Amino acid sequence: MAAELKRILITGGAGFLGSHLGERLLAQGHEVICLDNFYTGSKRNILHLLDNPLFSLLEHDVTNPLFVQVDEIYNLACPASPIHYQHDPVHTTKTSVMGAINMLGLAKRVNARIMHASTSEVYGDPEVHPQPEEYWGHVNPIGLRACYDEGKRCAETLFFDYHRRHGLEIKIARIFNTYGPRMHPDDGRVVSNFIVQALKGEPITVYGDGSQTRSFCYVDDLVEAFIRLMNTPKEITGPINLGNPGEFTILELAEKVLELTGSKSQIIRKPLPSDDPQQRQPDISRARDILKWEPTLPLADGLLRTIAYFDELLSESSQPNLKVYTGAKAATAEPIERRESHGA
Repeated sequence: MAAELKRILITGGAGFLGSHLGERLLAQGHEVICLDNFYTGSKRNILHLLDNPLFSLLEHDVTNPLFVQVDEIYNLACPASPIHYQHDPVHTTKTSVMGAINMLGLAKRVNARIMHASTSEVYGDPEVHPQPEEYWGHVNPIGLRACYDEGKRCAETLFFDYHRRHGLEIKIARIFNTYGPRMHPDDGRVVSNFIVQALKGEPITVYGDGSQTRSFCYVDDLVEAFIRLMNTPKEITGPINLGNPGEFTILELAEKVLELTGSKSQIIRKPLPSDDPQQRQPDISRARDILKWEPTLPLADGLLRTIAYFDELLSESSQPNLKVYTGAKAATAEPIERRESHGA
């Protein structure tokens, strides 16, 4: 029996994760509506999809109400790197909270199943390691990262309240650090930072002493988990941790990038940003049990694919700051203070 083909909305569909998800869903024969306001998303990420008759692009901000008839909604819209979400923290919070309200309202009206892309940042700077879904977190509610951390935590609250009050079919994924082609080249996240710096022969910037840890999941593995989670029985709501349990120090990552790029860049150290987590490693027992999923691509292989992407991006660019590849609104924004973080 042929699989049921659906009409699927992806908010943030021109972003790093959204563009890969849309590509995978189109390959399965589904109709995909990509919604993006291009604050951090890029039309370059979806150019290869525009000629597909099953793909449509809708320029819209999720903080505003929307009506469109769909079967499923993947709610991915929100700036995800510290540089971007701290640039306009009020809008970041509005995107998480008002965006969740608007998309949940849409799902309720059209009886659609909805998945929310939450984050490992709901755990803050954790006091439990690795982090299971039962852990409530250790978050600074008034810090520089709170617009993102608390916005995502509030969105989870809204999803469960809609589920309990209205019987809405919800799925919540808590995403740990993910990397791969189509990452923003200037977003301050650690993988893109290190690769771009190495390829340009610039110093590799390590914040703190480099002993803080992260776990890195390749984007294709994460997209597979998204689809498996969306297709679970309706009683499965999550939250479910999605990430790679392999744990690396930031210094180990820097050394691996230097090895794989053959770069002669030097490693330099700068002070650790405010509220930067010291440890980040997912407990994915629930994902293994429920989704029958775990990451399959080793870090070195994923880094090589990501390095090849950025190498091509750099060679194509005639702009030294690469802003030609940012989203439409990000490209015209005033300069963003460079305060990189090793956060997801």
